[in-house]
Amino acid sequence: MRHNKLMQEKIRESLASVLPITAIVLVISITIAPLTPGTITLFLFGAILLIFGMGLFTLGVDMSMIPMGDGIGVQISKTRRVMLPLLVCFVLGVVITIAEPDLQVLAEQLPTVPNMTLILVVALGVGFFLVVAQVRMILNIPSYTLLLFYAIVFILTIFVPDSFIPAAFDSGGVTTGPITVPFIMALGIGLAAIRSDKNSSSDSFGLVALCSIGPI
Repeated sequence: MRHNKLMQEKIRESLASVLPITAIVLVISITIAPLTPGTITLFLFGAILLIFGMGLFTLGVDMSMIPMGDGIGVQISKTRRVMLPLLVCFVLGVVITIAEPDLQVLAEQLPTVPNMTLILVVALGVGFFLVVAQVRMILNIPSYTLLLFYAIVFILTIFVPDSFIPAAFDSGGVTTGPITVPFIMALGIGLAAIRSDKNSSSDSFGLVALCSIGPI
């Protein structure tokens, strides 16, 4: 019964996400850019499948990935070794990013860069900045240091070719996908969970934004 209620909730969430864009595309396909009835039928059928698929996916994330990330974060925070949590964070950041479907799609859309090269570079960037986020938590570095990293990114855009900038920022955007975000957020909450000081609740603030800087 509980899973049925959760499934219905996830279906409603995916419906609220997919229905507006479906309606917009449908109106455009009828007015500005007319499509054949067969194409519109396939589009509507795909939208229905997408709604149910997203519902099942987010249900699976809530039931598995979020508790797993939270539990891993709590356990590695308990160790007294400094390097072990950092190494675990790096490996998890790399592995989770490689599994991100949005990154796979981006790799297919950039023919000038080999797929595996792009995927590994983005994954390594996320892993590195997940380590940076962990160091920030350990040393109680303020969250507004996030602005410093973004300032560095925008400064670097002055010195790189114009053709490189869109791909770089798109690489950062795909790291906020449906697999990476829930796991990293749960991991951050777990890492901060055993902290008892007043800053523990805000330790995971900006964690996803910080990790998305790495691929850029």
